Amino acid sequence: MTSIEQIATLATFGTVWAVLSVGHNLADHVFGQSDHQAANKGAPTAADVADGVSPRQGWGACLGHVAQYHLVMAVMLSLVWAVLPLQLSWTGLAAGLVVSAMTHAFFDRRWPVRWLLQHTGSPDFAALRAAGMNGMYLTDQALHHTALLASAVLITVV
Repeated sequence: MTSIEQIATLATFGTVWAVLSVGHNLADHVFGQSDHQAANKGAPTAADVADGVSPRQGWGACLGHVAQYHLVMAVMLSLVWAVLPLQLSWTGLAAGLVVSAMTHAFFDRRWPVRWLLQHTGSPDFAALRAAGMNGMYLTDQALHHTALLASAVLITVV
């Protein structure tokens, strides 16, 4: 038998997941990233590092984007929490946003996404940039959504 607490938890999870999904698109594509951040967050390339460029290059742009992105996410979650009777805790919210921030920064450095595709039998997909498709971008988005699923679980149950 399903209890009212279980139903409330499932409703909260569904709501949090929806807010994170909508928030991700808004924060990653509209309010949470400047052109400069988008162009530089993945720097440097492997060739740049081989030529002597510091591997730390690009972290400022990446972390600036991650901060803006998570400000948008926190505002959206807070607004929804203010108007809906969600069973959330500040600890769960913090845990979910920390996981999201860490994974987002890692994936947005770009080399982890490329490495994953190259080592799972999809190097051609990593290089795809034709017919309106971009394999790196699509994989990046899939990884972000997977991390947001884990964040939604943490936000709901912690």
